[in-house]
Formats: sequence, C-alpha cells, structure tokens
Amino acid sequence: MTAPEAALEASVGDPLVVLTGVNKHFGELHVLNDINLIVHKGEVVVVLGPSGSGKSTLCRAINRLETIGSGSISIDGVPLPEEGRELARLRADVGMVFQSFNLFAHKTVLANVTLGPTKVRGVKQDVAEKRGLELLERVGVADQAGKYPAQLSGGQQQRVAIARALAMDPKVILFDEPTSALDPEMVNEVLDVMVTLARAGMTMVVVTHEMGFARKAADRVVFMSDGLIMEENTPEAFFTNPGTPRAKDFLSKILTH
Repeated sequence: MTAPEAALEASVGDPLVVLTGVNKHFGELHVLNDINLIVHKGEVVVVLGPSGSGKSTLCRAINRLETIGSGSISIDGVPLPEEGRELARLRADVGMVFQSFNLFAHKTVLANVTLGPTKVRGVKQDVAEKRGLELLERVGVADQAGKYPAQLSGGQQQRVAIARALAMDPKVILFDEPTSALDPEMVNEVLDVMVTLARAGMTMVVVTHEMGFARKAADRVVFMSDGLIMEENTPEAFFTNPGTPRAKDFLSKILTH
C-alpha cells in the first residue's frame, strides 16, 4: 500500500461501492474494460479522462442505468439486482445528478424534491416538504420553491437536482458531468454546493472536466482512457506528477488553456 493509499484508508470508512471485473461493450467498442474500483464511505472520487474514455458509462453502471456485460457491482455489501423492486430499493440509496437536470417540468421545485421521499420512502407529505425546504435552503434556492423548473436558470435547476438527490438520504451520490450543460457563470454556484457536500462527508463519485473541483474536493482521482482505469492517486500527486504517459498528455492539453 502506498503512502497516499494508507492515508486514504485512515481517513475514510468501509467500502461502499465495489466494482469487480466490470466489462461493458457497445457493439465492438469495449467501453468498460475489466474495471476494479472501490469507493469508501465518506470518500469523494473524481473520475477524469478524455471524451469517450468510459467515465459516464462507469457512473451510470453503478446504479444500473447501464447494464454490464460481466463482473459485479455492489452497494454497501448488496449486489446490484437485475431489475424489479429490489433494484428500485437499492437505487433509492444511490442519488444521481445528471448533466441535463432531469427535473419534472410540470411540477414545482418543492414537488420535485418531495416526490421521491413520499413515493419511494413513504415519508408523509408535510415531513417531506419541511425537509425539502431545508434542503433547498442548503443549496441556496429556497426562494424558488414554488416556481417551475423552466422559470429557473440552469445553475438553479442543477442545485434543485442536488437537493432532490439529497432528499432521499442516499448512501452515495453520483454526478455525471453536472456542470457541462451550464453557462460558464453558473458553473461555480453548482461546484460550491458540491464542495460543501464533500466537506460534510457525503460519499460522491463525480465525473467532471472541472479540474479545480478535483483539486479542491477529491480524496482520490481516477483517470480513465479507452475504457481502462489508467491510474488512481491523490489530487496532489495526480496533478503534479501523473504516473502514465496518457495522463501526462491529457493534463498537458487541459492545463495549458
């Protein structure tokens, strides 16, 4: 075990998300190639890599939005079920924040946040609304509770999506390129919320191109290319001394602009 790995083991909890020998093909394309990855409780893992490297597919496989060809994925010791009620139950423990917000356009902001807890968790409406307002306050959009998604900016919508994920009290939240559809001036307002969550101990897997967030909030950086995990390290080690030519090439292109 390396020194960064030993430090990480000491600072985070038990394994929460475990991928073992995971493979996925889209036709001839091998998009996930024998992926082995452990995300610990309380850990923030940022997945970086060029477009087409398999990052989003990896993220979506963790809650079975993408099926896998072989291997296994477990959440808190429970294997990911094939389908049905068990899958829905396990998915309730895995929050997801998408690139395109995926809010219900015909429901108010507060209704978007309370829908999951009332329908899936069986929380009473008044309790869900009280908690929903607290979460909207936490992400800075409580004053938008009665509006509809179309009345909000992209940054506000994404913060609502984060509140919606938090409302389920998930064990882990997956972020799939959460800022890539936003106008540049809205990116930081979403990243600030994510940094706050990370520092509060939320287990997070974040697929992103935001290097500043990776440096500031990640416990570990996972670098992917061509469906493979090429390297894993602390942000400090990865950004200052990447261990593979592919990572060096990637960083040289990203960090010089």
